[in-house]
Amino acid sequence: MSDIAANLARIQHRIAEATARANRPAGSVRLVAVSKTHPAEAVQQALAAGQVLFGENRVQEAEGKFPALRASHPAMRLHLIGALQTNKARDAVALADVVESLDRPRLATALAEAMQKEGRRPDVLVQVNTGDESQKAGIPRAEADAFIRACREQHGLPVQGLMCIPPVAGDPRPHFLYLAELAAKHGLAVLSMGMSGDFEAAIACGATHVRVGSAIFGARDYPAT
Repeated sequence: MSDIAANLARIQHRIAEATARANRPAGSVRLVAVSKTHPAEAVQQALAAGQVLFGENRVQEAEGKFPALRASHPAMRLHLIGALQTNKARDAVALADVVESLDRPRLATALAEAMQKEGRRPDVLVQVNTGDESQKAGIPRAEADAFIRACREQHGLPVQGLMCIPPVAGDPRPHFLYLAELAAKHGLAVLSMGMSGDFEAAIACGATHVRVGSAIFGARDYPAT
């Protein structure tokens, strides 16, 4: 068994245990394996171990890895989870199965136009800045209700749920609970929340998808700038 396969098995076991502790149905939480900065060979190892759901931050990096992998693994699904520039909206729509980082009106417009041009409608999650942090992407709390409604009613986007990245410091659970309540208010089924350090807490609060990268693929090798 490769290191990646062993890591996946450990994470899946922890997800199963956390799901059981929360008295939720087995299999109700899905793992998004975040492969950003890792090569296609690492993704290939994860695919060989049975993982089919992956997350990438940057459209350009995803374009270099996933079309060839998808050709040989048609069950594979790709989530774009990083901040998305409006000029990359059409590329994102062409490539991804889910765009998790819809966070502003201009991007909603760009995605709606791209879906019309591409004839493809990947699912969309609204990213909420639950900590209202100035340095972080996501729609502010005060604007979230109106933005979710506009994305669905004005732009006609296939919004399936919400995503958040809580502040690094402090207890993430109030942020997860807020997101779960907001999703329920709008009748949204998908909650993408929780990463390597806090996914068990996110599962206890209702996460349907958790995003784990370094605990599966190892430390990220960021290029020098």
